[in-house]
Amino acid sequence: MDISVVIPLLNEQESLNELHDWIVSVMQSNRFSYEIIFIDDGSTDESWLTIEELSLKNPHVKGIRFMKNFGKSQALHAGFNVAQGNVVITMDADLQDSPEEIPELYQMLLGENLDLVSGWKKKRYDSVIAKNMPSKLFNWAARKTSGVKLHDFNCGLKAYRKAVVKTIDVHGEMHRYIPVLAKNAGFSRIEEKPVQHQKRKYGKTKFGMERFINGFLDLITIWFISKFGRQPMHLFGALGVLMFIIGLAFAAYLGIDKLFINPFGRLITQRPQFYIALTAMIIGTQLFIAGFLGELILRFRRNEERYKIAARTNL
Repeated sequence: MDISVVIPLLNEQESLNELHDWIVSVMQSNRFSYEIIFIDDGSTDESWLTIEELSLKNPHVKGIRFMKNFGKSQALHAGFNVAQGNVVITMDADLQDSPEEIPELYQMLLGENLDLVSGWKKKRYDSVIAKNMPSKLFNWAARKTSGVKLHDFNCGLKAYRKAVVKTIDVHGEMHRYIPVLAKNAGFSRIEEKPVQHQKRKYGKTKFGMERFINGFLDLITIWFISKFGRQPMHLFGALGVLMFIIGLAFAAYLGIDKLFINPFGRLITQRPQFYIALTAMIIGTQLFIAGFLGELILRFRRNEERYKIAARTNL
């Protein structure tokens, strides 16, 4: 199969028939073998009924239904698990992504031997305050922390090699940073293509302000995993040693002051420096232990993977 089109959706019944017909027209005109995978992320309208009708009319249509809303990342993950095409195209169901871009994304991915091609909505038709400005901020922060030089991380229109979607694990709100996940998994051939963005034709956006908070938290998570995921002691151990040295320095100062400079002054326990020293040393010890435990967990997982590889080799 040439292409799997993976489409997560939430309450997009009005656009599904039009989107389906548009995709089919593009696939047939380019003679692609294809499948369309709709993932209904807990819709409360008649989206699932429409997907069932489309699957009866077109054997290339498949559907996955969540009984509640789990989020776009989980919907994409479910779609990636069942996708069979050599190239996987993701797009939104609101008709703001144009299926006419699919052939060029496909040719660019295979022609330039890339792992991932990400769409770039140069001209957007979203609200400037609600989506444009926050998106620019997200994209700037993602570029700085990840090293992946894309203008638009969150564009729903992307093309992947099959190996990429079968390797990465998308959860939480990580769908915004799939290019970063791909890079961390070793798929570094990532490029960007300007794509057409269209005004929403039906309904309204499903994303609220909470997505910005979740997005930043997930960005911090990805940054940490990218930089220290394989060596947690480098972060926790360094911070722990630093805090312990600070506490030890305050303790040494108090001891020297009490023994040689002001032996008849206040009790050490009555001085604020005592509590700073105590707190710093306790926090430092805890950070060091956290890094040590992280290294033990990683060592255990590496040994497990080594045993599995050895078992498969012996078989």
